[in-house]
Amino acid sequence: MSSRKPPAKSVTVKQATLDLLRSFGIRKVFGNPGSTELPFLADWPDDIDYVLGLQEASVIGMADGYAQATRNAGFVNLHSGAGVGHALGNIFTAHRNQTPLVITAGQQARSILPLQPFLYAERASEFPRPYVKYSVEPARAEDVPAAIARAYYVAMQPPCGPTFVSVPIDDWTHPTQPIEARSVSRELGPDINAMKSLVAALVASKRPALVVGPGIDRAEAVDLMVRVAEQTRASVWISPFSARCSFPERHPQLAGFLHASPTQLSDALREHDLVVVIGAPVFTFHVEGHASIFDGATTIFQITDDATAAAVTPFGTSIIATMKPALAMLLDLLPETRRAIPAGRVLPPAPNAGDPIPVEYLLHALSSAMPADAVLVEEAPSHRPAMQKFMPMRGQDSFSTMASGGLGFGLPAAVGMALARPHIRTVCVIGDGSAMYSIQALWTAAQRKLPLTVVVINNLGYGAMRSFSQVMQVRNVPGLDLPGIDFVKIAEGMGCDALRVSASADLAPALARGLAHDGVSLIEVMVDSAVPLLYAKKGS
Repeated sequence: MSSRKPPAKSVTVKQATLDLLRSFGIRKVFGNPGSTELPFLADWPDDIDYVLGLQEASVIGMADGYAQATRNAGFVNLHSGAGVGHALGNIFTAHRNQTPLVITAGQQARSILPLQPFLYAERASEFPRPYVKYSVEPARAEDVPAAIARAYYVAMQPPCGPTFVSVPIDDWTHPTQPIEARSVSRELGPDINAMKSLVAALVASKRPALVVGPGIDRAEAVDLMVRVAEQTRASVWISPFSARCSFPERHPQLAGFLHASPTQLSDALREHDLVVVIGAPVFTFHVEGHASIFDGATTIFQITDDATAAAVTPFGTSIIATMKPALAMLLDLLPETRRAIPAGRVLPPAPNAGDPIPVEYLLHALSSAMPADAVLVEEAPSHRPAMQKFMPMRGQDSFSTMASGGLGFGLPAAVGMALARPHIRTVCVIGDGSAMYSIQALWTAAQRKLPLTVVVINNLGYGAMRSFSQVMQVRNVPGLDLPGIDFVKIAEGMGCDALRVSASADLAPALARGLAHDGVSLIEVMVDSAVPLLYAKKGS
């Protein structure tokens, strides 16, 4: 008598896909619908929430924030090649954020593809490359569920990232066999001999530094990182452009934030004989210059879950592992040390009020007013140095920004995070220039009455570009000023509570009102248009 299971009853491609999503714990689908997606969306089930965004870049950003908050892949449904094109900027950001996303897009019917029909995508799977880990248009309709399953497993495997599946419109109703979800482990243990070499270097070091990056927070390993820092009595630096908070920023061992300038970074680390980079590249630079850190006087180790990041590291020893097993092993191997506890940074005194409102005063006031468990999403690049001084983050799951440098992520990501964490307040700090890239995300938040407060720092222009024009010593650059945008009217038109603040005396009550509002609030703060230099001037 045969022990084989009888063949499973066939189901539609759509049913097999929805069952897979349920098995993967995916309860929300983010999308902006079009004609090529209608068969997938028809008779939508009650147990999976369809989150509507008004433009595809916002859709990807919302899914990114939601995936970061839940640590499960966000599932996205875009409209054909045009929708993928709209979304590409935030797909690039998701790639740099290492956020797991499964992105699907509609394609025209297979029978008319040879005729180059309206809204078809030629070589659809190539369009989002190289910023997706896996991309396919399945050869047969019945292969779609298996392709989506593979896309999920690949997206979730460290280093996480987006994947893409193009689905012709007539595939969803085609019969196929159901796909059973599998369990795939995700942790990678470090090489024991490499870890012993790292421990020996830490024991021998007189002035070690730990450079912590976003991979630690992604892995929910911030507490482990704190224990390692305290065990080693090393100075702790935040990696350049870290997109998450991987170390409590009031901790007495925190030395500061590293610049993305090779020269300034090297100067900051000059006094350390050993630098251990954990959960970050070695290093993310933004401007050119001589990186004397690589000249050989400093021993460098790296712990990363990204084999590509290890391969491009120009100097030192890289250990490929996920954060939790690596940090746990490091704790087990580290002996007690008699090294003195290093002095950390000293936070500046509270800034003074003024009119026009100084950005530092705004950020300090916001930090004081925010609930202790609030999550901050930031997209105000020119004000990041001031944030690091006046808005110290608490650690795990407290902060997120874009790792790509591309604008348009912050506001929809904050919406996604608020969707994932409806019982705590999400705060989005965003520049006036940045806000206009994905402003339509406000509508989704307002429709769902999410606990979201958006603080628009309005300096009437692209502050980061103003700063760079000074650093690079170029003049008469067009397109840096943004007069005539009324964020209060825009927000009110999308259903949000909104007000504008122009005087320091009005700031505290406005923040209190916005943070306590039951739903979405927007506070437009008119600030001093002067911006600090992000880097030293060219040639100085």
